[in-house]
Amino acid sequence: MRPDAEYNGGLAFSENTVPHRLTLASDLDNFRGHWCLVNRKDLIGKIALDAELTRAQAARALNACLEGIQAGLVRGDRVTISGFGTFGVLHRKARTLRIPKTGKPIHIAAKRVPRFAAGADLKLAIQKTG
Repeated sequence: MRPDAEYNGGLAFSENTVPHRLTLASDLDNFRGHWCLVNRKDLIGKIALDAELTRAQAARALNACLEGIQAGLVRGDRVTISGFGTFGVLHRKARTLRIPKTGKPIHIAAKRVPRFAAGADLKLAIQKTG
């Protein structure tokens, strides 16, 4: 599908604009090679179509998956989805920085931050589309 082609539902879009919602699973494929924002509603729609579920069932499935990942990270576990990637928690040490303009030191507290490392299959899929 060309970027200037007609979008489902009569909405036209150009290469610089993105439709507000993708309603069909094939819509995600239509944007291959173009910048596209995919949000929670888009993912729920894709899950519902691909798994032949209602949007409510797909939303519960996505929420359960995300809550499982979050619960694992809160416990400090690594969460690995084979072929997709690994979610983990990175522990950043406390450090002192200086404001360049004034030279005044500021203290940055230690914190835990989430990280994601892409799996081999995901990396390969991205390389093939580039």
